[in-house]
Amino acid sequence: MIPDNPAAEQHREPQVPAAENTLRILSHLAGRPAPVAASAIARELALPRSTVYHLLTTLSAHGFVLHFREERRWGLGTSAFELAGGYARQQPLARLGRPLVAALSDQLGESAHVAVMSGGDVLYIVEERAPRRPALVTDVGVRLPAHLTASGRAMLAALPREQVRALYPSASAFPHRTGRGPRRPTELRELLREVRSRGYATEDSEVADGLRSVGAAVRDQAGWPVAAVAVTWADESLDERHLAEAVIDTAAVLESRLKR
Repeated sequence: MIPDNPAAEQHREPQVPAAENTLRILSHLAGRPAPVAASAIARELALPRSTVYHLLTTLSAHGFVLHFREERRWGLGTSAFELAGGYARQQPLARLGRPLVAALSDQLGESAHVAVMSGGDVLYIVEERAPRRPALVTDVGVRLPAHLTASGRAMLAALPREQVRALYPSASAFPHRTGRGPRRPTELRELLREVRSRGYATEDSEVADGLRSVGAAVRDQAGWPVAAVAVTWADESLDERHLAEAVIDTAAVLESRLKR
């Protein structure tokens, strides 16, 4: 039934307080640049500490939050990130990204794509194939291990370090395709430091032999990496820095349009 006064309906007390408080906690964590203590959540949301702890425990059991025990803080988990990725895979990201990636591919004469994080994988949502170029394993709907791809590395480098540690806690979290790429958390941390210092991510024959990629992250208004733009090529004579600059520029345009 449609209420007689929709405006008044919106200001009524929530009928399911636990659901309301759960959403408030998730929104609060999403707006913070780093994990926060449960006591701070309770104080800033004016909620009883017992309520906050119970809800955090439930959210943690389902992967929506992570408990960093040594720091006694809580942050968003991979399930929350999956929800963000689900939205990102729909409009406006794919719609806005498709013409930009097409223009990037035309400009460079190489294949280009947009990907989003999905747990420890990247999921490709836009793919623009350049003519007369090598076949790629990437395509819309394809998933690849994030730590092996330029797109994934660009987004991982923009995530809080605690989030990366949660995704890659041990050597068992590092599948490989060609035998190349990081195989331990320490190797990944060093690689991501290089990405942050350089300003873009690279990949060389770690997804497919003979193919290289560069990628740059696309962030939302809170600074969270919602996607990455990348270009893949095989010609060793091409200038990586030139390709990277074009990818960075495209990612910046997509980022600005998403924030409008």
